[in-house]
Amino acid sequence: MAFEKELQVAQLAVARASILTKAVFAEKAKGTISKEDKSPVTIGDYGAQALIICAIKHNFPQDEVVGEEEASSLREQKDLSSKIWNLVKDTKLSDSDSDAILGGPIRSEDEMLQAIDAGNSAGGSKGRIWALDPIDGTKGFLRGGQYAVCLALMVDGDVKVGVLGCPNLPVKDSEPLKEDMGIAATDAEGYGVLFSAVQGEGARSQPLTKGSVSQGHSISVSKVTDVTQAVMCESVEAGHSSKGDNAAIAEKLGVTGRPVQMDSQAKYGSVARGAGDIYLRLPVRKDYVEKIWDHAAGDLIVREAGGQVTDIHGQRLNFSLGRTLTENKGVVATPADIHAQVLAAVSEVLSAK
Repeated sequence: MAFEKELQVAQLAVARASILTKAVFAEKAKGTISKEDKSPVTIGDYGAQALIICAIKHNFPQDEVVGEEEASSLREQKDLSSKIWNLVKDTKLSDSDSDAILGGPIRSEDEMLQAIDAGNSAGGSKGRIWALDPIDGTKGFLRGGQYAVCLALMVDGDVKVGVLGCPNLPVKDSEPLKEDMGIAATDAEGYGVLFSAVQGEGARSQPLTKGSVSQGHSISVSKVTDVTQAVMCESVEAGHSSKGDNAAIAEKLGVTGRPVQMDSQAKYGSVARGAGDIYLRLPVRKDYVEKIWDHAAGDLIVREAGGQVTDIHGQRLNFSLGRTLTENKGVVATPADIHAQVLAAVSEVLSAK
């Protein structure tokens, strides 16, 4: 299998980082971390980024990483840095062989800060570059709703490996999307999914565990042929996608069900396994540019599951231009069979504005 080691490292790194994010949420729920400020997000973001970059650098020292965070503020906020370090140093997989593949525990607070700073790649069209979003869907994370730990490997600007850890999605691929998906945090059995894909080899899912990872099982987009029956997913935040346009497009397509609102790339995972059918992220402002780490993993997983992902003009997302999708506007992700129909409705609604 191509990229076998990269896939295994990415899956284990995302699983280990997910353990940390769940621990941070539990601390917040107990009131140990203040709810008023952004500290749970900060601790989770920085901690997860440190763990994942250390795992990448241990296995592929020459690879670059485009990460969302950098550590200069932590070097000034010593209290916050030591809070993060206390969680990071104790986060490990329950399977010792798997943890060893990632390089074992981070050795010091300084090494943790250096790892966070190593997410400073400018991206681009040359070489091996990982796109990392340690917590995608920060408000979902704080709310106890959907969020994702996202990691993708790009080689010469082309996404080759994608992994999404979604701690609050149901494990069962057949579980329908419900309207309360946005507030689903639970430690109950049956939640937590690890999605993965390698270019040309299909998409897979498996339960997100603290142990080793398996091959998982194959997933595919839904077989929906009647677009009026489609389940739409959209962002919870109005600032991320135009809700009014989404509603107008749904009406044009004859979709009668209410859209399921959820944060993060969990939407890509939901479309990839056929629980949702249409994910629209429509431009809210003319000058808004998407970040590559918000889409790289999900884009590959949906396409490998038999779906199509383009921008609103029908262009494939171009991850080779740096840290942002400068040539693309918005995102339309659907099963291949209905993509042209959905894109036509998107085009009609947006051109009429």
